[in-house]
Amino acid sequence: MMQNRGMGGRPKRFDEHYRCYPSGMLPGPDRDYVDFGGKIFMPPSALEKLTRLHIEYPMNFELINGAAGKTTHAGVLEFVAEEGKVYLPPWMMDTLLVEMGDILQIRSTSLKPASFVKIQPQSTNFLEITDPKAVLEMAFRNFATLTQGDIFKFKYNETIYEVAVLEVKPTSEKMGVSMIETDVSVDFAPPLGYVEPTSSRGSGTSTPRSVNGLPIGGTLHHHGTMAAAINYDAIKPTASSAASGARAVSSNFLLGGQKLSKKGAKVTTPQASTPVAGKSTNTPPQPLRRTNGPQPLRLAPNRLFFGYDVKPFKTQADKDKENAEALQPHFAGQGQTLRGGAVKPKAESEKVVPELKPEPNVGRRLDGKKVPGKNP
Repeated sequence: MMQNRGMGGRPKRFDEHYRCYPSGMLPGPDRDYVDFGGKIFMPPSALEKLTRLHIEYPMNFELINGAAGKTTHAGVLEFVAEEGKVYLPPWMMDTLLVEMGDILQIRSTSLKPASFVKIQPQSTNFLEITDPKAVLEMAFRNFATLTQGDIFKFKYNETIYEVAVLEVKPTSEKMGVSMIETDVSVDFAPPLGYVEPTSSRGSGTSTPRSVNGLPIGGTLHHHGTMAAAINYDAIKPTASSAASGARAVSSNFLLGGQKLSKKGAKVTTPQASTPVAGKSTNTPPQPLRRTNGPQPLRLAPNRLFFGYDVKPFKTQADKDKENAEALQPHFAGQGQTLRGGAVKPKAESEKVVPELKPEPNVGRRLDGKKVPGKNP
């Protein structure tokens, strides 16, 4: 149907009724990208009428479902549809509440270039997009118009996203704007289902609270303190088992020795083995399992243990006391005999008198008389 005005009135306007179908039913090659855009397919006769009416570019259309009172806007992609039919993206049919084969009114219209658009993703998976600005810039290339209240779809990385148009500027009665050759500022509303993370105010560090008298994370054992529960006395660095474990780990001779020959023992000669393809004849060494030495502290989650030995700070008085004790004699006690009695001190009479040695120039006779020395 064409609406014509007399001379001196408004310019002629394109106004027709068509049966609508989803774009996936359009004959010809697959056009999956059409499902995620804002343009429709019209018959060739529509192009002829638009040319005669001198409709200004860009060609924007108002789509009206009079039965449901729904309206949206769209551009045209190609004039290749069958006569009497138009093909729409599925999301646009959902917005207009029309079914396949329903009658749809299409009128030409003029929309102002968009300056601001506020949108709201319909799912929190939109937050997974690392650069939403660049993604939307690519998606808007398939849209000629946007209408407030629409919920359009676009595809990115094999994922389909739904986005609602909450606000457009400049505002008008049509509630639509043109997206062609314009700079648009986009504002994002929180996605549906998004919950703001709760942040606890206070200091940067906090101590976990206890629940029902028990520390957070539960107890490691039902008896004893933490040190007893982890057997700290056996695994602390100063323990004897820890020292022996450290020597065992640092030693390169951990295995027992073997004698080259043993009396009465038969010496076995190693038998030659037949090599097998894909298998090694060398026996792989067995891994050593060392059970000595300090063991790791296996604590429950959110548990900390501060039980290591603390060496107190030594003052100058403590150092002077240690130096004085080091100067004391170490063997000042009484000795003990094998019988268990104390060792008696020797008397003065029992002291050993050193033996007087004879002078080298004085002789002795058998009868005890002195032999006179020779004069030099």
